[in-house]
Amino acid sequence: MTLSDEEFREEYKPLHIPSHFDPQDTQQNKAIYALAQIGQGSVDNILKEMKILQPGIVDEQVAALVKATLANLYNKGLLKGEEHNGQMYYNLSKITEANDGSTGHE
Repeated sequence: MTLSDEEFREEYKPLHIPSHFDPQDTQQNKAIYALAQIGQGSVDNILKEMKILQPGIVDEQVAALVKATLANLYNKGLLKGEEHNGQMYYNLSKITEANDGSTGHE
């Protein structure tokens, strides 16, 4: 299937990271917010954080949806991840240290 330019831009637009947790938000946004809070983690770590943010939210259906959503975002290159002991650990690859300003061409 070939995507139009508009469909491609929508499908691969940069990931939106919510500024706060909203119980009425999509499961994807809740999972991304939880991942942002922990920095890096497996699906289980992210689900654990979601349970803290909204007790009672996680059931088998939500767990399966979050797992599929994270894998999809990773496959599109919108999330970073590394596999350790057969389990994927996701992160948002946020910059945590300031750039020193050097370009190497001084």
